[in-house]
Amino acid sequence: MSNSTRWLIASLFFAAAAAASADLAAQEANQPDAIGVQQEREEMVAREIEAAGVANSRVLAAMRATPRHEFVPAGFRQWAYHDAALPIGDQQTISPPFIVAFMTQAIDPQPQDRVLEIGTGSGYQAAVLSPLVKEVYTIEIVERLGHRAKQTLQRLGYKNVSVRIGDGFAGWPEEAPFDKIIVTCSPEHIPQPLVDQLREGGQMIIPVGQRYQQTLYRITKRAGELVREPLEATLFVPMTGTAEQQRRVKPDPLHPAVVNGGFEDLVGDTRLPAGWHYVRQAVVVAADAAAPGGKRYMSFANDQPGLSSQALQGFAVDGRRISRLSVSCSVAGERLAGNVETAGAPAVIISFFDERRAAIDHGQLGPLTGSFSWQKRSAEIPVPLEAREAILAVGLHGGTGRLDIDELAIRPVAEP
Repeated sequence: MSNSTRWLIASLFFAAAAAASADLAAQEANQPDAIGVQQEREEMVAREIEAAGVANSRVLAAMRATPRHEFVPAGFRQWAYHDAALPIGDQQTISPPFIVAFMTQAIDPQPQDRVLEIGTGSGYQAAVLSPLVKEVYTIEIVERLGHRAKQTLQRLGYKNVSVRIGDGFAGWPEEAPFDKIIVTCSPEHIPQPLVDQLREGGQMIIPVGQRYQQTLYRITKRAGELVREPLEATLFVPMTGTAEQQRRVKPDPLHPAVVNGGFEDLVGDTRLPAGWHYVRQAVVVAADAAAPGGKRYMSFANDQPGLSSQALQGFAVDGRRISRLSVSCSVAGERLAGNVETAGAPAVIISFFDERRAAIDHGQLGPLTGSFSWQKRSAEIPVPLEAREAILAVGLHGGTGRLDIDELAIRPVAEP
C-alpha cells in the first residue's frame, strides 16, 4: 500500500465509507485469522507503537495480544495492523493503534483500577484495557455499534468489560467513582458528570476543543480541582448527544483557513505544533536568520523510503459555495525525493470528503523535489461540488530528505 494511501486511511477520523454502514452486518460474519496475523501485530507494535515512544511493558503486551482485526469490518481487515483509523460504520472509526496505546499508557493502568470509557465504538480500546485493570465500563451512544461491540467482546472472552448503550456525557453514576476515565470522542468542554464520577486522585484522558482543533489532555483530580496537562493535538470524532447540543463554536465551511500555519504555537512544553495532529518524524524548530516567518517553523525528515513523515489538519469547506482553494507556503528542501515503490512524495496535499465523510478527491502543491533554499510556493486546488470537509496534509508522504515549511495558508479563491 502506498504511503499516500496510508495517510489517507489515517484521515478516516472523518471518513466512514457509505458501504461500510450499509452492509456492515453482512461483513461481520466470522472469518478465520489470516496466516501471519500474529506476526503482523508484533511488527505493528514494534514499528508504530514502541518505536514511537510507548514504553509501558504491560501496555505493549496488551497491544501485542489484542486481535484488532476482530474489531474491524471485514472489508477493512487488510489494514487492521496499519497505524490508521478505520471506518466501523455510522460515521464512526476505530482509533489508530498508536493512539490507543498512547492513551492507555497515559492513565497508567493498574490491576485494581476500575475504568470508565466513553465511546465504545468497536470495543477495541476496552479490549486493550481488559487485561490491565480490574473492571472496564464502556458507554456507546450509537445503539447498533454498542450491541455489536458487546457481542464481539463476549465472543472473544473479555469477561470484565460491561457495555452500556447511552449518552456518555452522563457517565455511569451507579458504578462511580472510577479510578480512571478514557474519553475517545471530543467534547468542546469536559462534561461535569465525568468530573464528578472521577475519584480523588484519579486520572482522565480526554480530547477537548473545537470540531477540527482539539488537544488531548491528561486530567488529574486533586482536592476536588482539575489539574490539566496538555499532551498533543488530536482529531477525534465529536462527542454527540448532550455534548454536541452544548457546542458553541461551530465550523465555518465558507471561510476555510489554516490554524497555526506559522507553527508558532506549541502544545504545552512539547515541540509539537498546536492544531496539527498525527505528527510523525517532524518537529517545530527555532527559526534562524534565513527563515522567512516568525520564531519557528516545521521541519520534516526521513531517510527510509515509505516511512511516514507528516502532519495533518482538518477543516470544513462547502464545495457548493467554494470552487477553488489557494494554497501558499514558504519552503526549503534538502535532497527531497519521492518514493518510486509507494508513489509518495514531499507535498502539501488537500483531501476532500463528502457529507457522509467518504473520500472523494484530492489536490496538491508539489511534488517538492531536490535541494533549495527558502522560497515561496503556491497552487490553486479545485474543490469538488460534493465537498463538505477536508484534510490538509503536509510532509514527505513516504519520500525522503528534509522539508522545512513556514507561513502555510489556504484561502478561498474569489469567483470572477
